[in-house]
Amino acid sequence: MSPDPVTTTEAWLRDFVVRLDLCPFAAAPLRAGRVRVVASRGENLQEMLAELIGELDLLREDGAATTLFVVPSLLADWEEFQDVMAFAEDLLDETGDGDWVQIVGFHPDYVFGDAPEDDPAHATNRSPLPMIHLLLRDEVAAAVQGHPDVAGIPARNVALLRELAKEG
Repeated sequence: MSPDPVTTTEAWLRDFVVRLDLCPFAAAPLRAGRVRVVASRGENLQEMLAELIGELDLLREDGAATTLFVVPSLLADWEEFQDVMAFAEDLLDETGDGDWVQIVGFHPDYVFGDAPEDDPAHATNRSPLPMIHLLLRDEVAAAVQGHPDVAGIPARNVALLRELAKEG
């Protein structure tokens, strides 16, 4: 039996993202119970996208700060994932939802275009399963405003992950 995608994602968030402080904005909403993690049950892209739209409605209504929309049975292919992310961003722009929510993709095979494929820095955007992170723009703006060095976060994470890789 394969592990539960929600449990797997929650462990990744807690034990990797928060523990290493890769996202300095993740710990507070996680501790406050304001992170929603949900796994898509969609059997095709159309069903998955319909669920994603439903998650937008829930995010707007339920008081969560963010939603991790995990896609355990679709989007294993990195190229397809990128296409779906681009489509989802276009959809948000067309519906006006992009005014209040933004999305960030995480994928087990995430690769930054300008780095070697074996670069440990890719782990900043790698996750155990494909997922679409839905973030409220107001929450992001408030978190960013209170952080002393937002621009330094990516460089810090890259250096940390490369150092951890060296240490084994």
